[in-house]
Amino acid sequence: MDFTYVILIPLIPLAAFLLLGIFNQKIKPAVSGYIGVAGLSTSAALSFYTAYQYFFEVGKVDGVYQTFVEKTTWINFTDTLAIDMGILIDPISVMMLIVVSIISLMVHIYSRGYMKGDDGYTRFFAFLGLFSFSMFGLVLATNLFQIYIFWELVGVSSFLLIGYYYTKPSAVSAAKKAFIVTRFADLGFLIGILIISYYTGTFDFETLNNPEGSAILSWASTSFMGLSVITWALILIFIGGAGKSAMFPLHIWLPDAMEGPTPVSALIHAATMVVAGVYLVARLFPMYYFVEDGFALNIVAYVGAFSSLFAAIIAITQTDIKRVLAFSTMSQLGYMMLALGVSGYDGHEGVGYMASMFHLFTHAMFKALLFLGAGSVIHAVHSNYLKDMGGLRKYMPITNITFLIAALAISGVFPLSGFWSKDEILVAAFEHNKLIYGVGIFVAGLTAFYMFRLYFGIFWGKDTQYKHAPHESHISMTFPLMVLALISIFGGFIPFSELITADRVGFEAHINIPLAIVATVVGLTGIGLAYVFYKKENDLADRFSNAFGVFYKWTFNKFYFDEIYLFVTKNIIFNRIATPIAWFDKKFVDGTMEGIGNKTVVISKKIKGIQSGKVQDYAFGFIAGVVVLALVFIYLWTN
Repeated sequence: MDFTYVILIPLIPLAAFLLLGIFNQKIKPAVSGYIGVAGLSTSAALSFYTAYQYFFEVGKVDGVYQTFVEKTTWINFTDTLAIDMGILIDPISVMMLIVVSIISLMVHIYSRGYMKGDDGYTRFFAFLGLFSFSMFGLVLATNLFQIYIFWELVGVSSFLLIGYYYTKPSAVSAAKKAFIVTRFADLGFLIGILIISYYTGTFDFETLNNPEGSAILSWASTSFMGLSVITWALILIFIGGAGKSAMFPLHIWLPDAMEGPTPVSALIHAATMVVAGVYLVARLFPMYYFVEDGFALNIVAYVGAFSSLFAAIIAITQTDIKRVLAFSTMSQLGYMMLALGVSGYDGHEGVGYMASMFHLFTHAMFKALLFLGAGSVIHAVHSNYLKDMGGLRKYMPITNITFLIAALAISGVFPLSGFWSKDEILVAAFEHNKLIYGVGIFVAGLTAFYMFRLYFGIFWGKDTQYKHAPHESHISMTFPLMVLALISIFGGFIPFSELITADRVGFEAHINIPLAIVATVVGLTGIGLAYVFYKKENDLADRFSNAFGVFYKWTFNKFYFDEIYLFVTKNIIFNRIATPIAWFDKKFVDGTMEGIGNKTVVISKKIKGIQSGKVQDYAFGFIAGVVVLALVFIYLWTN
């Protein structure tokens, strides 16, 4: 099978970006929307065709899914080390093509209604095209260097989209914050890439991930501070992934990124950019698993588990509905990371890997649905805050039902998609690490609670009297909600364990009934508590928040991590370190250079008369010089 046509999948959004970007002032807004939707529709169709061909026609040979690579050499460093550019087709890259194309297409369609009348309508669709191109390029990358190039392009695209409202100071600050925080993480990623390429002699994923290859078998050849240098490189690469996926402590950019338009939140913070870190660990999973008995993989597991719990606790107290969903995203990404961290490799031992990719897929759908549903609500009431909402089910029936489906899915209610993927994660955690399982099951309860706190607060709760009666959104906005709701209902029945596994062989997954019952009971308990607290207007929530006192205040203020980072940056790095260095640089380094320059000018002024331009002066100087030289030679000759 020739998969060279797959290169069109990223190139079509790139063409849309260039067309809309260059002719931004000439293309009518309505036309730009159609161009964006048409481009992504074509990419989506090609992605689905690729998935069908790969999974059901040509991908499986002798029971094992194969890797297809089309590439060309871009830069030669040495005889053995080169950077290739191309496309890599394997189970997780094909799955990500489906995820990115569905969410991006739904966001493009939704944005035609949501952004209608906006002054930068065409520019917005141009940025969406650039982001889609970058994300497609990232998932198709054949090597570490290529994925890093598109990784940075995704960062630039997210900067442009988060800061789309560039006249709004908070949006500009949020864009800079996201860009700077992820740049620090990406420094670790780059150093990790350089270390791996130096010690293995390759950037290529196929070579690096071969369990029988030298990259994995010779991991112990060089060590540093008690660990293999390859292990250090994998930890550094994970830091890059942790920054992009907003893992603790590099999570601070994600809530602020909600300053961008709501469709951007759905595209970036539900299904694409933030899952890039999870995808990166999955892409290098054989290395993480086999090198040094999975030392780096254990770090992934514990960071993921802690991030999941940390974000879920904060989400309970937030009042901006988009920020609740942002912390929910961080929590669910932690779930995916911990699933990878507790996974084995062969057969059913690799259930964690499969569950992580399964949850990546299902979460992308229902979280995008939640964000787009939140956008529909914000579009109706012109506020992000729960205090301004309530009773909207009467005005927005489609948004209400689809949002409820997404909330039930993320809460792990049978038989929606979240039940199946979350259950497999908990099974993997239970079989490999009981502590992480305990964290996972507790987070499942918290997730159900804060999601239904959000649902009841928006659509039930107090009977708010609106100045202008809200109404259901336009079909261009409700159609994506209905499509994503259907996928959230039926997506769990996809036989992921037969399609996407660590060893690519596939296995038959069975539901673990006792663990499923425990998870379901915990989830329903969370929903029940939210029902009691928020279904009808009462003072229970206020009484409990007052009872928790200082802890509630800390949680509401996100444990003051923004303030801590600001203090460290401003008071320590800027004032205590950078300011003295700047003073030394100005007074001594610059002062020395300026002193040399000033002295040169003073001396020049004193001797500039020599170069007067008058012939008689030069003749006098010449004769005087001859006389002096003659006297010197006479003196030396006579003595």
